[in-house]
Amino acid sequence: MAGFATIAALDEHSFVYGCLHDVAAAAPAAAPAASGGAVPAKLVEECKKAGEAVAAAKKSGASKDEIAAKVEKLLSLKKQITALDPTHSLAIVDKKKKAKAAPVEEKKGLSKREQKRLARGEDVKKKKKDKDPNRWAVDPAKAAAKAEKARLKALAKAEAEKADVKAIAPPTPKGDKKILAEQMSRTYNPGDVEAAWQDWWEKSGWYGCDEKKALKRPADEKFVMVIPPPNVTGSLHLGHALTAAIEDCLTRWHRMRGDATLYVPGTDHAGIATQSVVEKMLAKQSPPVSRHDLGREKFLEHVWAWKGQYGSRICTQLRRLGSSVDWSRERFTMDERCAKAVTEAFVRFHEAGIMYRASRLVNWSCALKSAISDLEVDHLELNGGELRTVPGHGATKYQFAMFTEFAYKVIGSDEEVVVATTRLETMLGDVAVAVHPKDPRYKHLHGKKLKHPFFPSRVVTVVTDDVLVDMDKGTGCVKVTPAHDPHDYDCGKRHALPFMTIFSLDGRVVTQCTPFSVTGAGDYPVEVFPSWIAGQMRYDARVLVEKKLDELGLLRGKSERPMTLAVCSRSGDIIEPLVQPQWFVDCTGPAKRACDAVRDGSLRIRPKMHERTWFKWLEDIRPWCISRQLWWGHRIPAWFAFRKGESRNNVDVDAERNKERWIVARSEAQALAQAQKLLGTKDVTLERDEDVLDTWFSSGLFPFSVFGWPDDTDEFKAFYPTQLLETGLDILFFWVARMVMMGLQLTDKLPFTDVYLHAMVRDKDGRKMSKSLGNVIDPLEVIDGCPLAQLVDKLKAGNLRASEVKRAEEAFKADFPEGMPRCGTDALRVGLLAYTVQGRDINLDIKRVVGYRSFCNKLWNAVRFMLGTFDDYKASENLWSTLKPLAGRDKFILSRLRRCVLDVNTCLTEYKFGEAVQAIYHFFLDDLCDVYVELVKPVMYDDDKKGKGRDAAKMVLWACLDAGLRLLHPLCPFVTEELWQRLPRTFAVSSIMVAPYPTPSEVDTFDNQEAERGTSLVLETVTGARSLRAQYSLANKPAHFHAVFSNDAERASILEGRKDDCSTLMRAASVSIGNNVTPPKGCGQKLVDDKLSVLVDLKGLVDADAEIKKLQKELKTVEPLVAKLEAKIKDARYLAKAPEKQRVQDREKLKSYGDKAAAARAAIKSWEEFKSGGGEEEEDDFWAEDDEDDPAAAAALEEAKAKAMAKLAKKEANQRSLSVHRLNCCDASRDASSMAWRGLPPNLPVDLRTGRYVTSRSSPGRRTRT
Repeated sequence: MAGFATIAALDEHSFVYGCLHDVAAAAPAAAPAASGGAVPAKLVEECKKAGEAVAAAKKSGASKDEIAAKVEKLLSLKKQITALDPTHSLAIVDKKKKAKAAPVEEKKGLSKREQKRLARGEDVKKKKKDKDPNRWAVDPAKAAAKAEKARLKALAKAEAEKADVKAIAPPTPKGDKKILAEQMSRTYNPGDVEAAWQDWWEKSGWYGCDEKKALKRPADEKFVMVIPPPNVTGSLHLGHALTAAIEDCLTRWHRMRGDATLYVPGTDHAGIATQSVVEKMLAKQSPPVSRHDLGREKFLEHVWAWKGQYGSRICTQLRRLGSSVDWSRERFTMDERCAKAVTEAFVRFHEAGIMYRASRLVNWSCALKSAISDLEVDHLELNGGELRTVPGHGATKYQFAMFTEFAYKVIGSDEEVVVATTRLETMLGDVAVAVHPKDPRYKHLHGKKLKHPFFPSRVVTVVTDDVLVDMDKGTGCVKVTPAHDPHDYDCGKRHALPFMTIFSLDGRVVTQCTPFSVTGAGDYPVEVFPSWIAGQMRYDARVLVEKKLDELGLLRGKSERPMTLAVCSRSGDIIEPLVQPQWFVDCTGPAKRACDAVRDGSLRIRPKMHERTWFKWLEDIRPWCISRQLWWGHRIPAWFAFRKGESRNNVDVDAERNKERWIVARSEAQALAQAQKLLGTKDVTLERDEDVLDTWFSSGLFPFSVFGWPDDTDEFKAFYPTQLLETGLDILFFWVARMVMMGLQLTDKLPFTDVYLHAMVRDKDGRKMSKSLGNVIDPLEVIDGCPLAQLVDKLKAGNLRASEVKRAEEAFKADFPEGMPRCGTDALRVGLLAYTVQGRDINLDIKRVVGYRSFCNKLWNAVRFMLGTFDDYKASENLWSTLKPLAGRDKFILSRLRRCVLDVNTCLTEYKFGEAVQAIYHFFLDDLCDVYVELVKPVMYDDDKKGKGRDAAKMVLWACLDAGLRLLHPLCPFVTEELWQRLPRTFAVSSIMVAPYPTPSEVDTFDNQEAERGTSLVLETVTGARSLRAQYSLANKPAHFHAVFSNDAERASILEGRKDDCSTLMRAASVSIGNNVTPPKGCGQKLVDDKLSVLVDLKGLVDADAEIKKLQKELKTVEPLVAKLEAKIKDARYLAKAPEKQRVQDREKLKSYGDKAAAARAAIKSWEEFKSGGGEEEEDDFWAEDDEDDPAAAAALEEAKAKAMAKLAKKEANQRSLSVHRLNCCDASRDASSMAWRGLPPNLPVDLRTGRYVTSRSSPGRRTRT
């Protein structure tokens, strides 16, 4: 990505080498021109060498990143040369201007298209000159003026280039504190800003926490959290990015608060995923190799080698996200420490009697030949009759979501029982048909025997079951296959039915089957399967069974039926429920303790609504299958004991009678001693279980295994239990609940006291992100930017239909016509955090993240401007105690700072990250930049206002920047560190990340509601003035404004004290303020509220006739469009044939044009009234001085006021139009003053899908942000 960014930068500057190919070609031949020695020879030589290095890299086929690094160096050197001598042959020049000015012989290097274009231009110019010789005569005065203007522009550009050179920071050695450029860059570049800080923070040791010191701290002064360990096979996705943003935000916040803070990283060995990746890698070798060809030990060597090569990839990516984890404590779930904990946990569970081996129904992947967890099962919704391929079945497509009905004949009768199923092949394992005990249709069949059409010796029994059967659905009869369906499995246990496993581990129909009982009821004879079906793959068997039933006259119908299909997320195979001997954990006791912990408040789950899910799963918990038929993972520490002469050939290791011969121990030596004691002989042979443990078993121990458990180390005592577990809602049961149960069982303590579950990240249309949909967004594409072609290629690589690809491609091109821009880590983090305000799911629109890059850019420019106003000012350590005397505006911004500090601390305490973002956003942009900075500009720049006011303003600005950046740092670590380091101070600092976080007690004395109310009044008044400027097209004309109150002396007095602030923001020639006074005639008026009106003196400022003419012209354009659309919409053919989408669009267009026309008519009427002097008498009456002694006059005055307000409301209603104002984030914390400043009401609604304010009118004078 860095390569793309650099190449883009080269193209943007259009320097002499042009694009990358030009650089490589031209560099060796570059030579310095005679430029009077302004450019040092050493610099020219370095530039030449840099050009040669680029050419060599290009020729050798180096990577884009390597070439980009060399080009960046070359560009830096050329900028320095340009600043010293813009005419130098190695200086950056504008290619287009050079080509235009070059002689014909020098244009030969241009493309044919460029040469033709220039030639055409010269021909046209020559013809015009021949036609009119005086046409091109040069006015000497104009020529001189133009030359002077060009000279000044060149000088300004040279100065800017010199400033750019000063803004280029020299490279920082890895791990050193970043070397900042002499001057801040004029533009915010996230790549430059984020460079070097992470290495310095890490090397400085601020990410660590000493356990001996932590032991001495109370629990409420610690913050310890373990990362949800990502799969070692994984790469960064937006779920990781959101997790990292939330967790690192909390970690940095606690660290700045002075807590003993530790954030522990790690990765999960990801048994199935890692083994699958390595197996695929081996299969691509020449010749291909399988794990079975290699054997277990050799295969595991390959896996460990792969882990060593690629395992650190995701941790490197986490560094890009700014995660402040203690990398010295990084753990891998199969390292020595974790492996010891896994063995100990297994043994303790077995000793406690909750670990056992049994044959139960499990999720089985025939492709992997292993049981898999529920989390590794995807559930696909099928509409009916869909065709799909199945792994292991070749290219054949099979029909799914079909409801097939067939009949079982009643033995000894002509009756039949009709059943229906979507899995017809499983009828090979049917042992019963269930009916509802209260169903009158089948009461006479209770206990009857049915004939299986393919197995004459098998008896299919009719059983009654009110749990399995809903007599109102289907035929009211349900076929029962206990060994291949979870509901049938429970039914089989309830009725002590025989279980028949009809599929082998690879999904073929078995040749013979011995029925068995899970309740220990009776022995059953072996059944041999017919040759036409034995050995067939299960979905080929489905086709054959249907054909055979049809031949026998037992098929009763087939129809499409929507269904949910369980698919293995790792292999794509369709899950087959199978009864297999596995290791299980009885979770009943631990689950009850986990529920009690939530009920008594010792474990808090946020958001609280997820407690219901917690209880739902844990109160109906089933035994946990923890064994997997894999090679990669923690091998189960259990051995089967054979006496002399015994082996698997003559001993059934899975038989109930032999279960005690499975020995669980911490080592093979311990197992041998136990086996010899059990069997009463020394001549014992042990065979270890081939299976490995479920990945969730080892990750369930993560909160305490990382600290050395089961050893009682200082580290374990200092950091366990942890304070918080933050993760996604989707693994609440699979990981969070198991950590809680295992922690309570093994340590008798909760592993953490708080659980925060973040929302799922979906695309902007609410769809789950998946490769098949082509909507997966790599966070690095957002951080570094991504070309449009690459985005489109990723779409085409998915499984979308051509029409969907086209639609998505058009959406990409509309949103990002030039590709996804580089947003940087800070913008991505704050954008994701802002989205958490939405609730359960995050429908992520990347354009919103791009908007937060604009926020970072605004922050950069604002700080750059403010630093420019400080001159030689440097803050002292006791700044906070010296903040006086203060003006009203100073008190206002400090009061707003106090409110922001209070809000952000409260939000972070309550995990309301979205609201924290909004609070900081509005403080920086609305309160500080849009209000306070604008108010103090005259103080800073006007020589007549030097003195204490300016000194106070500098101190207040510095205090706001310092506190504001510290507030923002946990959310945006990189840009805040860069800016905070630039604040001028007299005292030494290390890093913002270890600076104290602003607390409410620190700023409590800044509370000043009076100053806030005063500023709010100023902003309301200014909003009225700006509305008048827009209404009368006054733009920047100096105007005289009047603020007139009616019976409100208190507010008039407040505004009088802030008259200078009003004048500043209004850009007024003068401002007068009065209460119950008569303003001059010829004024435009804007009612702010029922007691305040703002007026502007229009004499000499407006041309009413010109305004009317302009509006009439606009009306003449709009009215035909309105008429045309009205006629179209009323047309009968249009109403009959036009699609709904088109009709909606046309109605919206009609409303928009109608609103424009209405607004234009209202404005024309207003100007006509102004010309004729209409309304002036009414205004005089309205604002006539109140006669308090005359009740009749007072009543008349009130009536006049009411009429004026009604007239204004009607006027505004005529001008009303729909306008959507874009914001960078959804605003849940806006207040009256900030909204008034924008010209918007404080209760304005927000469209959460777009993040925009929805208004019913345009807001005059409002500055819009992108």
